[in-house]
Parts: sequence; C-alpha cells; structure tokens
Amino acid sequence: MSAAHSHVFDVQNPVAERRTRQVMWLTLVMMVIEIVAGTLFGSMALLADGWHMSSHALALGVSAGAYALARHYAHDPRFAFGTWKIEVLGGYTSAVFLLGVAGYMGFESVSRLIDPAPIRFDEAIPVAVLGLIVNVVSAWLLSTGARRHDHHDHAHDHPHHHHDLNLRSAYLHVLADAATSVLAIVALAGGKYYGATWLDPVMGLAGTILVARWALGLLRDTGRVLLDAEMDAPLVAEVKQAVQSLPQPAILRDLHVWRVGKGKYACIVSIAADVTVTADEVRGRLTVHEELVHVTVEMAPIAAASVTPRER
Repeated sequence: MSAAHSHVFDVQNPVAERRTRQVMWLTLVMMVIEIVAGTLFGSMALLADGWHMSSHALALGVSAGAYALARHYAHDPRFAFGTWKIEVLGGYTSAVFLLGVAGYMGFESVSRLIDPAPIRFDEAIPVAVLGLIVNVVSAWLLSTGARRHDHHDHAHDHPHHHHDLNLRSAYLHVLADAATSVLAIVALAGGKYYGATWLDPVMGLAGTILVARWALGLLRDTGRVLLDAEMDAPLVAEVKQAVQSLPQPAILRDLHVWRVGKGKYACIVSIAADVTVTADEVRGRLTVHEELVHVTVEMAPIAAASVTPRER
C-alpha cells in the first residue's frame, strides 16, 4: 500500500482573513440595528433584512473562525485531514437555526398581511438605507482583499493558483444582503409615498423565502460533506478513467473518494493489475488532478481479483 500526503487547508491569505473579520463585525452591528428598528417601527421588510443579514453574519463568523482554527491547529496530528470540517459543521448548525428564523419571519409576515400594523416609515427608511451602505462598504472591503491576494500570488508566480473560495462565498453573502436591503427600501418607500403598506409584509415574505432557500441549500451541501456522500462527484469518473488507461488487464477492485477541503479530495483506490504496474505509476496518473491532495493506492496481483469487481 502506498500513500501520498498533502496539507489540505493552509491559510495563505491574511488580508482576506482580516477583511472577513471586519465585515463580520459590520454585519453583526447592522443586523442588531435592523432587527431592533424593525421591531420598534413595525416594519417586517426591515426585520426580514435584519434576519437575512443574521444568516450571513453567521456564515462570515464561520469563515473567519475557520481561518483562525486552521492556522492554530495546522500542525496538530489529531486532525488527519486538517480542520476544514469545523467550518462545515458550523455551517450545518447555523442552517438548522436559520430554518427556525425563516419560520418565525413567515409567521409574522402573514400575520401582518391579515392584521396590518402601523409602520413608522420616516424612522424605518433611514435604517434600511444605512443597511445598504454597510453592505456596499463590506463588498468593497472583501473585493479589495481578493485583489490584494491575487496580486500577491502573481508576484510569487504560483504555478497552481486557486481562488480563495472562503472569501468568494463571503463576498456573495454580502451581495445577497445588499439585494435584500434594496427590497426593504422599495417596500418602505412604496408604503410611505403610495400608501402600499401591503408591500412591507410581502417583502417580509420574500426575505423569508431567501433565508429558507439559503438555509436548505446550506443543509444539503454541508450534510453531503459531513456524510462523505461524494461518490457522484465528477472526480470519481476521472479516477476510474485513469485506471482504465493503465496497461491491461487492470481491474478496479475498490474506490473511495471524499472531500477534505474546499475543492480538495482524498482518495483510496484498490487495483488488481499485472505485476509490472506499480503504485507509483497509478499515483502518477492521478497527479494531474490537483484537487486530489491525499491518495492511497493498494495494488494486488491480477489473479487476486474477484470474478466481479467491487466498487463503492
């Protein structure tokens, strides 16, 4: 049996880590302001924006914590494949919480449609505008962090540059927050200037759908990783193709592929082949797949193969 090891989650973007923490605190402060203001001024659109922002504050917190924990435990031998799944577990937990938040928002929005409550538009609109400004500033902070990271990589001429997916996900969350802030402003302005007070709870329902969809998507994605349900990933077919390219006869006896980082996979492959085929040759054919950071190859004589190859 032969194995190849690689570091899975190395913190190489201190600017992104710092900017992510800054945006997380900005988002948390604005979240509290919008939730309190929405409650005091009777605006479901503002409440929806605040709770939607809470979902991304959690996501940003998980991202920032993942950077810190990965750096802290980088050389801890207890983590066989690094600490990336700490982030995944945090995301799963936050998604469960967010489903409850979405349910509360939906209930309150429907209640406001049935029994409208007075809205203090003059106070609520400036808060919504402030939320949009905070989101624009946050997006700018994260985008400049990405540009500095890209410049750093090009300056050091990295041959295999990968975008920081952690930073990219944080940036997309902020853009989604900005969109929800725009919805809240439209709802409040429509209620103040055109008397369309029904827009406020309707936008609250729209925010409910956004939070619920994001939470369900996060549950699906994190659950898939935590359960190692990756055998339908395109990489699996590519590994099988690499085995088929070996000098024949060669039989794939067993295969396991699972994710150990953002776009990073581990692989255990068992092959029955002619004695002239070595584990190093198999591993060499798999090195073209940069996403494989840990590869274990088990070789057996072709005579040891079962009549029916076993794949899992």
